[in-house]
Amino acid sequence: MPRRGQRIKNRKPAPIKPSIPRARRDDPLSSHPLTRYMHAHFEWLLTHAYSEDTVRARRIALRRFIGWCAERELGDPCAITQPVLERYQRSLFYYRKPDGTPLTLGSQHGCLAPLKTFFKWLTREHHIPYNPAAELVLPKQPKRLPRTLLAVADIDAILHEAEPGTAAGLRDRAMLELLYATGLRRMEVPHLVRYDVDLNRRLVFVREGKGRKDRVVPLGERAAAWLEKYLLEARPQLIAGETDALFVTDYGEPITPEWLADKVKRYMQFAGIDKPGATHLFRHACATHMLENGADIRYIQEMLGHANLATTEIYTHVSIDKLQKIHAATHPAGKLERRERDAIDAGDNS
Repeated sequence: MPRRGQRIKNRKPAPIKPSIPRARRDDPLSSHPLTRYMHAHFEWLLTHAYSEDTVRARRIALRRFIGWCAERELGDPCAITQPVLERYQRSLFYYRKPDGTPLTLGSQHGCLAPLKTFFKWLTREHHIPYNPAAELVLPKQPKRLPRTLLAVADIDAILHEAEPGTAAGLRDRAMLELLYATGLRRMEVPHLVRYDVDLNRRLVFVREGKGRKDRVVPLGERAAAWLEKYLLEARPQLIAGETDALFVTDYGEPITPEWLADKVKRYMQFAGIDKPGATHLFRHACATHMLENGADIRYIQEMLGHANLATTEIYTHVSIDKLQKIHAATHPAGKLERRERDAIDAGDNS
């Protein structure tokens, strides 16, 4: 019987990939003086071993700031002082999205933190005499629990939506099993190559994960079996050329993080699970379910690749199964006595 809200899968053949080149759009900020400094700053970051993902995220934040400066005719970095930066911080606080909602404190922090690094670099390179962002106080980020958590039944429902009868379905099943078994990040799965998976020892080698750190993650027996089946039966049918990528699309090309997130979201919809998030929900589920079954939090920290144990400790607040059992066994009102249940039922019937 289908789950509530479950979508019926429509297995249509994959459309022919269009080869029309996209039209290039003129960048309105290309001629702004600060844009030249921004590109030089990114070149410095890349030459000092910062990842392209870090540069990509900081480009979004700096372009937003440069656009704000362009509206106020601020082009000389020497003209940007601490009061100017504080005005920009206030504008972020009062900004409203098209739907009327404000930016979260996390989004505001993400817009302002790259500015401190940018102006520190400008000062070090002697483009400006002093750092105006040195005394800029960033908004305090709230420590929030994950708003959505997938139960074991939810994970099983999603996994069974990937039908292994076709090469694409077998690839998707192996990919979902890998996400749940290892808790890898969305950016880490597309970077895996065939030789990063050791099926004999059931290990996955993550090369240059977040912060350019390598780590080794154990792979469960079930996920290893699905991966072996995919590598033997499905991947040879999907690849279109020479590539070492572990997972490839229907066109034989290496998958992208956006493709992976969209695929996971579709299978969640097929399973009738309407919750925000996609691949990161599998990461949360992996950590929480292991913790509930007695795993030490430091092992989970090593597996997820967290630099700080405080980041992993959030799962101790999410996993409350043991706390519920202790509460039911020890709290005076934890259990409903039979006479009390009869009294409540009698009150409902009156």
